[in-house]
Amino acid sequence: MEESEQRSLRARLQELEFEHRDLDEVVCRLAEGPAVDQLLLRRLKKRKLLLKDQIARLKSELIPDLDA
Repeated sequence: MEESEQRSLRARLQELEFEHRDLDEVVCRLAEGPAVDQLLLRRLKKRKLLLKDQIARLKSELIPDLDA
């Protein structure tokens, strides 16, 4: 994998991690509120899981292949 491609993947990974963290805060605040919109909460949690999967996939791509 080229250096520029790795930089691009790392930048995308950082963006996804920030978004995941932000969503986590929003989900926690919504869940604590008195009037919880269950549909919105469910959608945000689903988005958070998708982000987690994308983050894992990118981290896996950044691991160098070892020729054993």
